[in-house]
Amino acid sequence: MKGQYSIKDLERLSGIKAHTLRIWEKRYGIIVPSRTDTNIRYYNDEELKKVLNIAILNNYGIKISKIVGLKPEELREKVVEIGNEDVSEQVQVERLVVAMVEMDEFRFERILVNGTLRLGFEEIMMKVIYPFFKKVGVLWQTGAINPAQEHFISNLIRQKLIVAIDGQGMMTKADSKKFLLFLPEGELHEIGLLFYNYLIQKAGHKVIYLGQSVPVMDVKAVNAVNPADYILTSVMSLCTMDDINALLTKILKAFPSQKVIITNRIENTEGLIEDKRLTVNMELNSFKQMLETI
Repeated sequence: MKGQYSIKDLERLSGIKAHTLRIWEKRYGIIVPSRTDTNIRYYNDEELKKVLNIAILNNYGIKISKIVGLKPEELREKVVEIGNEDVSEQVQVERLVVAMVEMDEFRFERILVNGTLRLGFEEIMMKVIYPFFKKVGVLWQTGAINPAQEHFISNLIRQKLIVAIDGQGMMTKADSKKFLLFLPEGELHEIGLLFYNYLIQKAGHKVIYLGQSVPVMDVKAVNAVNPADYILTSVMSLCTMDDINALLTKILKAFPSQKVIITNRIENTEGLIEDKRLTVNMELNSFKQMLETI
C-alpha cells in the first residue's frame, strides 16, 4: 500500500476540498497527520479510509457534526447501510473507490452484484464502472493511488467481463459484421476493449480479440487470414500528436480495406490526421447505435 497521502491526495480521492478537510481536522480532529523526518505532514491508510467513508456519509446529507460522533465500526456500518439504500451512481462510484483503496473484494462484489441486479450488467458498466475508471485515471495521473490498488480492482472487473462475454455464446445474426480488437504495443489497459467485445457480441456481430500490446504487423497477419470489417483499438499511453498520428497512419496503411475505430477520448484533436475510414472519440452510446444499424 502507498501508506502516505498528502492533503491534496485526500481531496482527489474523496472529493472533499483540502480547505474543508483542514477545518474539520482542527475543529473535530477527524484525521491526525503524521510527519516525515523532514517535518512534512502526511496521512496514513487508516486516515484515508476514514475520510472516504466520511465523504460518502456527508454527500448523503449527514452533517459532519453527526458523523464525528460515530465510532469506527459505526462509521463503516452506516456507509454499508447507505450503500444499500442509496443506489445513485455517484454513491456507488465512491464506494468502489473505498473498495479499491481497502482492497476489499467482498465490498466490490456486493456493489457489482447489487448494481447488476438493479440495472443489468451493461448499465452498471456504463453508469458506474466507466465513471469509476475515469476517476481512477485522474487519481493515477496525480499519484494518489498506486499500481497495486488499480490492478486489484481492474482484475476483478476484468474477470466479470470475461464471464459476461462467455455468457453471450456464439450466436450471431445473418448479416453480422466482423470486428478485430487489439491494443497497440505498450497499451495494457484492456477493460474498455473487453467491454466493447461484450457489446459487439451482444449485438450479434463477430469478434476476433487479440488483447494487450500487439504489434500492428501481427494484427495485419491475423487479418490476412481472417479478414475483418472493422478494426477497433484504443490509444492511452501516447502523449504527443506526432506519436498518435504515426500510430494511426501505420494502422490505416496496414488495413486499407477496413474501417478503423479509436474508442478512447483524445482531448485535443487539433492536428490529428483525417481519413474517411477513421473514427476517433467514439462514445459508448454512439457505438451501440452503430452496432444496431450496420
